[in-house]
Amino acid sequence: MAESINQFYKEAGIDEDVYLLGEKILFKLKDKFARIDEISEINQLKVLYAFKECNVSEACLNGTTGYGYNDLGRETLEKVYAKVFKTEDALVRPQITCGTHALALALMSNLRPGDELLSPVGKPYDTMEEVIGIRPSVGSLKEYGISYRQVDLLENDAFDYEGIRNAINEKTKLVTIQRSKGYQTRKSFSVDEIAHLISYIKSVKPEVKVMVDNCYGEFTEVHEPSEYGADMVVGSLIKNPGGGLAPIGGYIAGTKECVENAAYRLTSPGLGREVGASLNALRSLYQGFSLHRQ
Repeated sequence: MAESINQFYKEAGIDEDVYLLGEKILFKLKDKFARIDEISEINQLKVLYAFKECNVSEACLNGTTGYGYNDLGRETLEKVYAKVFKTEDALVRPQITCGTHALALALMSNLRPGDELLSPVGKPYDTMEEVIGIRPSVGSLKEYGISYRQVDLLENDAFDYEGIRNAINEKTKLVTIQRSKGYQTRKSFSVDEIAHLISYIKSVKPEVKVMVDNCYGEFTEVHEPSEYGADMVVGSLIKNPGGGLAPIGGYIAGTKECVENAAYRLTSPGLGREVGASLNALRSLYQGFSLHRQ
């Protein structure tokens, strides 16, 4: 078989030395690829088990219009997300347009005027600067009297624990941790690193809420930050959980309090999660989640 493949490379005008170099590199990486396959399989089992436990059926693929009351597919999908992320509740909606929208929704619904938001991992993703008010923007947290503080990472990309302790004060209501490096040159954080950081933050101020920006991080490991004390994990269905099939959407998985606050902010006080028609999106959202990608 190898000789046959090599022959195709030759016919394509690719030198045999290039082919052999590629084979050598693949051999060196085989253990890493095997680990990726193992993680994929475990996460696939988690999702399929959640489908089974939540009684996902053909009826769940049918959408609703109008107000969207009693949307079986939407409500079941949210149970599936809560099961997979091991949280009390989840909000999964096509009305959430992207990751930035999901993060803004989570922050604005769980912070009040006079509160302070803290980032212990330095500068946030670029689009979050306007949400927070680092760059002036209409409707930012800053406009609503919510202050912001950040603690930069140390030179080796380690957390500045002393700086974090000093930054947490009586106004600190919510801490946001960005899992992916985004456009920064730092590394992305592992779940173990985030778990240790959450534990430390809670030891300083137990009642503070911790949100993890989980965009690009879902299913890249066996566990998620929500299993280690995060009050909310937030992300976009256009990325990993959508499997390349979800046309739109975002999710917030976490405590009942945090998710309920987000639902009332997404729609309206008095309505919350009860409304929001799923239209024709559910089939793609279910299929995308079942084919999630790392």
